[in-house]
Amino acid sequence: MSTHAKRERLLLADLLEAAGPEAPTLCDGWKTRDLAAHAVVRERRLDAAAGLLVPLLRSRLEQAQAEYAAKPYEELVHLIRTGPPKGSPYAIKQVDEGANTVEFYVHAEDVRRAQPGWTPRQVDPVFADTLWSRLEKTARLVGRKAPTGLVLRRPDGRTAVAHRGTPVVTVTGEPGELLMFAFGRQDTAKVDVDGAPDAVERLRESKQLGM
Repeated sequence: MSTHAKRERLLLADLLEAAGPEAPTLCDGWKTRDLAAHAVVRERRLDAAAGLLVPLLRSRLEQAQAEYAAKPYEELVHLIRTGPPKGSPYAIKQVDEGANTVEFYVHAEDVRRAQPGWTPRQVDPVFADTLWSRLEKTARLVGRKAPTGLVLRRPDGRTAVAHRGTPVVTVTGEPGELLMFAFGRQDTAKVDVDGAPDAVERLRESKQLGM
């Protein structure tokens, strides 16, 4: 049975393939080749991927990503599309679904929204609820360094508090758009932002949102 993570994996691979290795992304300083290398290292070099969380291992992570980025681009896309090797925790369906659904959704949008003429993606209700569930669980983590109080709200009124503090800024939008905003992609997220003008400006310009 297909999962959300598998669908987003295939979409990311298709977008990377279509864009080519030198296309821009929403990730600062990364072209599509760099983003592809990141996705592969994260699943296939767990020793290096730990550098995403452990500063002392950051140099190992950067070295591994540089090595993979030097590989043929078609090979990187193929590795993303076919998934991690047997024995990897990511090869377990439940781990893949839990760890990669949001990861691949955001990175697919990183590729898509960096291209000229992009339009908002229509997300089906079931997937939207899945994204919202993930956002509810991680809101405090991704919003922990927000420069203002931050409340994320769906159009139906459901809310998640990402950061307690004052002044409070409320960001309203569909779950996928709220994810993009909360993960530091404020410029392309299709949301409404309400609050004191100076607080809204500080939040929109903040580089502290996300993991």
